[in-house]
Amino acid sequence: MRDGGAIVPAFWWDGHPNFGDDLTPWLLPRYGFAPQYREPRAARLIGVGSLLEFAPPDFTGAIWGTGLMHDRARPLPAATVLALRGPLTAERIGLREEVPFGDPGLLVARHLPRPRSDGRIAVVPHGHHRPHELLDRRVHDAGEAARVVNVHQRARSAVREIAASRAVVTTSLHGLITADSYGIPAVWTTLDPPLGGGDFKFRDYEAAVTPGRTRFREMGAALDEMLDDVEAPDRARVIAMSDALEAALARAHGLPLGQRPFPSGVLQALRGR
Repeated sequence: MRDGGAIVPAFWWDGHPNFGDDLTPWLLPRYGFAPQYREPRAARLIGVGSLLEFAPPDFTGAIWGTGLMHDRARPLPAATVLALRGPLTAERIGLREEVPFGDPGLLVARHLPRPRSDGRIAVVPHGHHRPHELLDRRVHDAGEAARVVNVHQRARSAVREIAASRAVVTTSLHGLITADSYGIPAVWTTLDPPLGGGDFKFRDYEAAVTPGRTRFREMGAALDEMLDDVEAPDRARVIAMSDALEAALARAHGLPLGQRPFPSGVLQALRGR
């Protein structure tokens, strides 16, 4: 961390607010940046989320761990790619050089200690699946063994709720990523209505963190049944990916991102969010 810092015009989509949207402004101050919201064309750094469709084709800023929402080509030849969510996004944007893969949400465990586990299953529905009759029924059937995490809250609160669980069932990608950050067994599933882009973002992320293995499960008769034989990703791999994401962001301090000195006291306040 730096005592000073820099303003970086960042972009994160807040059309459907959820804790994943809050991860970029929550993480950046911990690495010496004070993020400011910008529309895509004016942004100089694009971070956490499925955001690359929003970037103009001539985008010249930096990309850090973000990905595409849809499984289709989206060349971004002028961008500085620090890291990408996964190899499928790399293919679709026509990237030729090697870059680190992984979602920056993997870094949350480095900044928020895991609370004591409550021994329950955290059910993390995407905002489009709250409420959802079938999912609500499964949670009700589980009784005290499960609880629902509201994704429509700030990153710190949602992360703590997920981190306190023994296992995770999610239709939200960042529910899965948060579980992986803490080494918590997790599965992802799909419900109606389908998410924009379908399962592409999940496949992209898993191609990086669990190559050749998916944790997708059909919505089963019971939450515990969905979690049978599920293991968290290899811990050494998650640590290596997290190290690479931090090193990639450190490169941004040397890029022309429109930075200017920022008072250390404000950065410290942002880190405490």
